[in-house]
Amino acid sequence: MKYIWIVLLLPLQVLAQPANNSNDVLRWQNSANNVTIIRDNWGIPHVYGKTDADAVFGLLYAQCEDNFERVEMNYIEKLGRMAEVKGETALYDDLLIRLQLDSTDAQKDYSVAPQWLKTLLNAYADGINFYLYKHPEVKPKLLFQFKPWYPLLWTDGSIGAIDIGGITTTEIKNFYGKTNLPIAKIYTENNQLTSGSNGFAFAPSRTASGNAILYINPHVTFYFRPEVQVVSNEGLNAYGAVTWGQFFVYQGFNEHCGWMHTSSYADVADLYAENIIQKKGKYVYEYDKKWQPVGEKMITLLYKTANGIASKAFTTYYTHHGPVMAQRNGKWLSVKAMNRSMNSLIQSWQRTKADGLESYKKIMELYANTSNNTVFADDKGNIAYWHGNFIPRRDTAYNWALPVDGTTSATEWKGLHTLDEMIHVYNPASGWIENCNSTPFTVSGASSPLKQNYPHYMAPDGQNFRGVLAVRLWENATKLTIDQVIHTAYNTHLSAFDILIPALLKAYDAEKDRYTQLQLPVEILRSWNRDATATSVATTLAIEWGQKLLPAIMRSNGDDDEADQIQKTERFVQHANSATLLQPLEQVIQQLNKNFGTWQVAWGDINRYQRLTGNMNETFDDSKPSLPVGFAASTWGCIPSFVSRTFNGTKKRYGYNGNSFICAVEFGKKIKAKSLLTGGESGHLISSHFADQAAMYTDGIFKYVLFYKEDVMQHTEKNYHPGE
Repeated sequence: MKYIWIVLLLPLQVLAQPANNSNDVLRWQNSANNVTIIRDNWGIPHVYGKTDADAVFGLLYAQCEDNFERVEMNYIEKLGRMAEVKGETALYDDLLIRLQLDSTDAQKDYSVAPQWLKTLLNAYADGINFYLYKHPEVKPKLLFQFKPWYPLLWTDGSIGAIDIGGITTTEIKNFYGKTNLPIAKIYTENNQLTSGSNGFAFAPSRTASGNAILYINPHVTFYFRPEVQVVSNEGLNAYGAVTWGQFFVYQGFNEHCGWMHTSSYADVADLYAENIIQKKGKYVYEYDKKWQPVGEKMITLLYKTANGIASKAFTTYYTHHGPVMAQRNGKWLSVKAMNRSMNSLIQSWQRTKADGLESYKKIMELYANTSNNTVFADDKGNIAYWHGNFIPRRDTAYNWALPVDGTTSATEWKGLHTLDEMIHVYNPASGWIENCNSTPFTVSGASSPLKQNYPHYMAPDGQNFRGVLAVRLWENATKLTIDQVIHTAYNTHLSAFDILIPALLKAYDAEKDRYTQLQLPVEILRSWNRDATATSVATTLAIEWGQKLLPAIMRSNGDDDEADQIQKTERFVQHANSATLLQPLEQVIQQLNKNFGTWQVAWGDINRYQRLTGNMNETFDDSKPSLPVGFAASTWGCIPSFVSRTFNGTKKRYGYNGNSFICAVEFGKKIKAKSLLTGGESGHLISSHFADQAAMYTDGIFKYVLFYKEDVMQHTEKNYHPGE
């Protein structure tokens, strides 16, 4: 590893500021003239363009208006340049990105992209650059001019689209930074299972109207996606959630069909244990009893210091499987994955223009969506589910959950599974579909696929507490309306405590003479129905107690590294002694008394929603206004997830992850939909739409979606061309 120090005499902003030429400005203005942005009474941008490219131009301009910082930071991350903003602590996060996402490859893809895609990519860059031209007061952190190939680094809208087979940043640092940091995962009280989403679909046999209904419920970091509509005269009319800086609606619907993505755990990335030796000072690796040269590439990363900008140059290594990213048990590990591709971006765009199930299936046959399951519904009454999409075919003699032998061609991927071969459900007889990042083998009740019909690597996902509750809620639901779907999907039963509380009660009843101070708290928990509510003291006791148990629960794997959430919880209570269960509850009582003067604290008094600044890293303050929230983290089985914790200086817990854009849509002759957004559309504190949906969000009160232009015009707050 080489070290190079550079102290800059001028700020980066001065050195990086681009000069816009007159041709650029003229082109931008011509595009702006072809775009109309109508902001409705919730601040939602409805973008109308003559062409798809015009609509993309306007969409990116509108996103920048609402939150340019998030647009920029998403691409700083995907460019592997976070350390230039955050400093040396982000260096190995950047190295991870650079090992997987090569900007040279993205630029090559752009150069050979079909003209229609290149036109959209140009419009993406033009929309952002025109915004910066029109807003010189906006000071980017790094990216003063956006390039049209940037989206080819991030071809999926998922919050965690990069899969490297379980390699950690610490392992990368140990390998390339020559460190020896411990790599065992450490679980703490604040470890939450924050990733996830819920998708539900209902066939006409289950609905009151005889139309299909789709429920879109991603769980992500708050404010990760805004709500938009984008329309063109070329057949585009998509409504939903778009990830900041991307030009396609990621989770949403058009006039014919809708798509909800949940994070998939289908195996799409594999580790190869390589046999590496040195010959004549060069690394070689064994493959089919021959020695191949290890590829080398220099990656130079910049990072911010107190004295300016420094750089580190890494010599990185590659086999034909992929980049070497770690070392375990004396073996170098290379990662085979597909974390970006032009086909993935094409698929992300084309699905927004699908006109029904058959059309959507053809788009799925690009086999380029590496990170998502899909829940689908259309206006013909079809509902469908796919567990993943990009599924490499492998030899089932190997355990693909572990690093496989890299010295033999027997472990190579053998093409991709077809759409019919992968786990899917089309129009199940049960009439409903649910996925909560859970096993696909309960996705439609009795109509679910059978586990024995598929290789294990297709669905290592186990069951979770949300999945258990969802199956119970939907299996007998009939004559559903979108309001009933919303109400049911806001069920706050905490299924985890159906296992944990009985174990606590049993332990207390056996040891009550030693834990007399727990008598009243235990009785409150004994009579609790295990539904989270803002007024419930039992909810506070259970969740604060459960968080203290969580590290031990997460370690309860037994001999099975792939034990699911429910199996871990069951194993924990089977082996936990009375002290393990009761002493944490004593600690909870002590902490609540210390912090609030009483342990009888209602959940909504300490579980709060607060948005004070709009900064990427929000600050929280017990002395400032906030709203009570009655739901809880998906960790405990709560379908409307609200992950909260204390922050520096706070005694109350504040939400930071969970329900974000939520929408129920019915596909009839006309679209009928309701939606909700965390807080509000705008990231600007001074905007009236910064937190205008906050109280609705905490209470689960949805607004009507304005899908048709005549409805938008009746609720117009602002009508303008970009740049006006």
